Amino acid sequence: MNKQQVKVNIAMILTWIRIAMIPLIVGVFYVPDEWMSPFMQNVWGTALFIMAALTDAFDGYIARNYNMESAIGAFLDTTADKLMVCAALIVLLAFNRVDMLVALIIIGREITVTALREWMAKVGAAARVKVNWFGKIKAIAQMVAIPMLLFWEPFLGIDMAWLGTILIYVAAILTIYSMVVYLRAASPYLSEETPVK
Repeated sequence: MNKQQVKVNIAMILTWIRIAMIPLIVGVFYVPDEWMSPFMQNVWGTALFIMAALTDAFDGYIARNYNMESAIGAFLDTTADKLMVCAALIVLLAFNRVDMLVALIIIGREITVTALREWMAKVGAAARVKVNWFGKIKAIAQMVAIPMLLFWEPFLGIDMAWLGTILIYVAAILTIYSMVVYLRAASPYLSEETPVK
């Protein structure tokens, strides 16, 4: 009986570390105030999110440049990113730092595009819904806005809450646009007659 072995490498370990950090990012905001002040909760939540985001940059770089790319690695990397963003948005929503509609748009888009890519892969047209520039700019806006909203306090004279709110709205607008682009590209394949390969 042949068993496929999954090769564990540095890039994949970094991805697993990012996934393991998600409950820490959420949990720090629920530490009792007697143990950790709200300000320090903001600091630690922001620091953990930034560290997790940095592992995203490093694991991609290592995988591409040191021949460590794999299908399972790509799947875990994408899944980790979506889980991290969705978890952070739920925390921000719980603390009234992000509008419910914005959170719904971003989380709903992630679910929709993930399902769309799975369908397009089944019909052999995955290339039509590969990541576009709007999606990349949206991701950058999200990854800058979320730590600002987690920190929430003014920093070096910058109103992080205000700037983070502006950026998360920009991300939401780009989220809608990029989803429309994906849906238009996939529309010829979204019918009952489309054969599944």
